[in-house]
Amino acid sequence: MNSGIAKGLIAIIPLLLSGCASYYTHYAVFPAENSEGENRQIKLTWQTADYPDWWYADDESTPITLETQCSSREWRIVDGTHSSAAQKSCAPGIRACGSGSEDQFLTAGSRNFDERACMRINPADPDALVTDISSSLELLVSCGPLQTTRQIRDESENVDYLRASPVPYTVHSRKGTRGRLDSKPPELDDSICEDE
Repeated sequence: MNSGIAKGLIAIIPLLLSGCASYYTHYAVFPAENSEGENRQIKLTWQTADYPDWWYADDESTPITLETQCSSREWRIVDGTHSSAAQKSCAPGIRACGSGSEDQFLTAGSRNFDERACMRINPADPDALVTDISSSLELLVSCGPLQTTRQIRDESENVDYLRASPVPYTVHSRKGTRGRLDSKPPELDDSICEDE
């Protein structure tokens, strides 16, 4: 191989490798009431892969997981780039679709789960993507559980979640480099659940 070509390749390879993504963990924890009016901590978590603007790949994300303290019900909030979004498209943008066997709409609007989402993030933007979320987001919750508990064998399991509201919750999130200890989302303290 010509030494000039070899030197050129050696100079280009670091540039190509620098096109790799930066990986981040995002989370938010905030106090709010569940549908029963109990004070709970709510946690949102997701991950992103951010590519340089000049790189050919688009930024990527995982769905957002919403957890409610003392509840086993977890919501997956998706956008149009997630593979699971193709299965349910109850609304544009960033959304989580409900289930007629588990949820009911508690705010005004269509009662059809194929036409309306139970949860939406930045609902004013129908083109919203998880990768575009900044350190502040709006979370609109339109549903509540049909039942707040379900029976699993001999035990009762709580499936309640964040209270519905016609006004979006304003949520502030944190972002850190994935894998670092200081970027790890806090665990929800379930000791309060045992005391009740």
